[in-house]
Amino acid sequence: MNDGLAVWEFAIRMKPGDIIYARKGLDKLAGRGVVLSDYIYDKQYSDFWNIRRVKWTHIGEWDAPHKSALKTLTDLTKYPRYVTNLEKIFEDNGSKHYWWLTSNPTIWSIADERVGSTFAFDLYNDNGTKRHVFQNFLDAKVGDAVIGYESTPTQQVVALAEVSREQDGTDIEFRKTESLLNPIDLSSIKAIPDLQEMEYIKNPLGTLFKLTKQEYDIIMDLIRESNVSKPDEVHPYTKEDFLSEVFMGERDYERLSSLLQSKKNIILQGAPGVGKTFSAKRLAYSLMGERDKSRVEMVQFHQNYSYEDFIMGYRPTDDGGFKLRSGVFYSFCKQALNDPDRDYFFIIDEINRGNMSKIFGELLMLIEKDYRGGDGLRLAYKDEQFSVPENLYIIGMMNTADRSLAMIDYALRRRFSFFEMTPGFSTDGFKKYQQGLNSEMLDKVIAYIEKLNREIAEDDSLGKGFMIGHSYFCDQKECSKQWLENVVEFDILPMLQEYWFDNTDKYKAHAANLRNLLK
Repeated sequence: MNDGLAVWEFAIRMKPGDIIYARKGLDKLAGRGVVLSDYIYDKQYSDFWNIRRVKWTHIGEWDAPHKSALKTLTDLTKYPRYVTNLEKIFEDNGSKHYWWLTSNPTIWSIADERVGSTFAFDLYNDNGTKRHVFQNFLDAKVGDAVIGYESTPTQQVVALAEVSREQDGTDIEFRKTESLLNPIDLSSIKAIPDLQEMEYIKNPLGTLFKLTKQEYDIIMDLIRESNVSKPDEVHPYTKEDFLSEVFMGERDYERLSSLLQSKKNIILQGAPGVGKTFSAKRLAYSLMGERDKSRVEMVQFHQNYSYEDFIMGYRPTDDGGFKLRSGVFYSFCKQALNDPDRDYFFIIDEINRGNMSKIFGELLMLIEKDYRGGDGLRLAYKDEQFSVPENLYIIGMMNTADRSLAMIDYALRRRFSFFEMTPGFSTDGFKKYQQGLNSEMLDKVIAYIEKLNREIAEDDSLGKGFMIGHSYFCDQKECSKQWLENVVEFDILPMLQEYWFDNTDKYKAHAANLRNLLK
């Protein structure tokens, strides 16, 4: 009867969300968990085919409130006082602990470990002596949260981890759970009054240090201010989504996506208003298969942008000294390196405005496809062999109508493929959008702009790179006369005036024609 009841309760009565207490003998507890699944029959297991998935919140050994029943499965719901006593055991003695783990980057760097990888720390030094604060290694339990810190010369919190295996008398194992895109300086932590009593701050000699729940929460708040956690849910994004949002033909999309996947570095070039920035982000989403902003980074180059901003360099500190700081591209490469099964996209706006040799330095060679993921080169500011990961793609954007930037670095040209983006007035997506606005005045203006673009393309002093883009007329739910007049007067006509600064008669004729369409 007991076995039959246990089988029925296990398969039928037990529900996801129920609490499980694992018994060890008659007077010991081995853990506490939460039921995650319905009943499952699965013959892939060699011993037990009848299973339920459980998330164990506590694993270890505790004294039971009193001797347990011999039954394999017992429903405790009708014994609320006993359940209260059980919960108190785990609340008091099995609560999660928090730790500060220090690594010496000159010997081993936790920042270089991949997310999901495990690493072990010996409990004894090479000479056989116990590590400092030895009791901390004995107290750490599976699932405890860990702040990963690198000592001199880095002196930054660089990662998050957890205890994945308790000490076995020889070593203890940790699992890295997150790389910090923006590491936290030790000086920022020391500046917080509530952290002055941290075990590490008071005596930094050692490897594993206790954190109180309050200290951990304060540090995590500091981390999350500049490192947004990964979203719990990302939305799918397909080629069809791209074509519905970006006014580009399907054939051009296929060529563009194939080019980026094969070359790994492309530049979207074209006239103002063809949607280069808009297209770049959505191209990344379509190749990911989801709209995940955490895997897309964007910067804009300018004449003062430097290697120190992009890769790494020394920056002044509050105490008057200097500290080596990682640049945005270096940090993003580390993020991609720690997540090798997913693609990452680095977008550079106005790429031709920066001094590429000055910004990329030795990495200008490493972005080439053939050098990705290899042995790399030693960085100028850090004694580290570095390479650009294979799962990182670079999308640059360049405005071809900027006369002052017509010439660009040949080293840049060799490492990037160039894709010409043209106005999308004739694409199915734009036509559908235009029809939805249902405006005769807009239809006339668009028809004139298309005619004007043909004239610009045939002009020897201008060419296709100066055509008027479709994005000036996008993102409207309805077409008002005021909005259309503003686009023509303050976007289109000033651009035409610049194009034909030496031919005022031509400019005036086109301006008059456009204004007449708005009457």
